[in-house]
Amino acid sequence: QVQLAESGGGLVQPGGSLRLSCAASGSIFSIYAMGWYRQAPGKQRALVASIFTGGRINYSDSAKGRFTISRDSAKNAVYLQMNSLKPEDTAVYYCNVIATTLHNYWGQGTQVTVSS
Repeated sequence: QVQLAESGGGLVQPGGSLRLSCAASGSIFSIYAMGWYRQAPGKQRALVASIFTGGRINYSDSAKGRFTISRDSAKNAVYLQMNSLKPEDTAVYYCNVIATTLHNYWGQGTQVTVSS
């Protein structure tokens, strides 16, 4: 079993910042990639950012320049620093881990609400 524990969501005003954290535990032998997705009401889940073993990083166009993904391999943890938040960033954010076996794991999600 693999568990992903997310934290850091909440309510923030436009222009504010939040930092999401996700720690993976359980039977993960080796991680291929870690990342964050989000799903807004009425929309499909979409990639926000991902970071691969070896250092390659992908950002969605909406995240570029505002969000920063980072990883602590020793802790099997991934973080998402979100700055200059906009109302359209409001969504449930999900942590994602892909093992080298290509098994895909998801967290339960953390709500981010950007509103004045």
